[in-house]
Amino acid sequence: MPELPDIVVYLEALKKRVLGERLEQVRVASPFLLRTANPPLSSVEGKNVRDLRRLGKRICIGLDDSLWLVLHLMIAGRLHWKRRGAKLSAPRGLAAIDFSNGTLLWTEAGSRKRASLHVAAGAEGLSALDPGGLEVLETDLAHFAQVLTSSNHTLKRVLTDPRQFSGIGNAYSDEILFEAKLSPLALTQKLKPQEIERLFNAVRNLATASPKKSPHFAKAWLSMDATKNRARAAAQKSSASVTPPTKPTTAPTAKPEADSSRTVPFRAC
Repeated sequence: MPELPDIVVYLEALKKRVLGERLEQVRVASPFLLRTANPPLSSVEGKNVRDLRRLGKRICIGLDDSLWLVLHLMIAGRLHWKRRGAKLSAPRGLAAIDFSNGTLLWTEAGSRKRASLHVAAGAEGLSALDPGGLEVLETDLAHFAQVLTSSNHTLKRVLTDPRQFSGIGNAYSDEILFEAKLSPLALTQKLKPQEIERLFNAVRNLATASPKKSPHFAKAWLSMDATKNRARAAAQKSSASVTPPTKPTTAPTAKPEADSSRTVPFRAC
């Protein structure tokens, strides 16, 4: 599942593409993707993109008239930037968001579709979708320790609870605990102060890591630039096929003449 660092990379890629652009249409493959009825989905069409932000593990696209389009990718959801009017293909295609300069294609692998789309009105509608977890990049060690030890559960459970900490899931919690050298089964209220500080630093380091240092970053970033990467690979393949490498020609080596003085063993039948 795309988590805090992945969502940040998605937002950076989206800001370059859709901020200030006009959202023309939202095409949904199944009505089960949309989880809200009011405001209607049609209300976002024709609006300009004014803001992009993260809400936990959700991507929020802010539009005119204080409307928000909220995407929750869940485990297998991915975003792909395509040419304007790109086809929405089954079975992976969930939705296509058409902007004035291109189409954001939303796919989900697997038969169980868990991704969700919400339309929210204003700050109140957006906050209603917020689980309320602590933003680890906007807090200090003391507040982090207070939330961490507010209940006596395993570290794995607390870190992945969106009501406790925002944006952390199974994948990054494992990497955080590995870097902090702590067991996922350790109880939060049994931790020593130095262990809590190590955990806090590990969370901050991973959340602010560069895309090149994390495989999760790379997956999120490459999926946004899939078209460009495929075009580059195709061009390289085409150039390689036009001028195939030539093997150097070498003269055949002469076989050595048999030595008549050499005794050849003979085996009687």
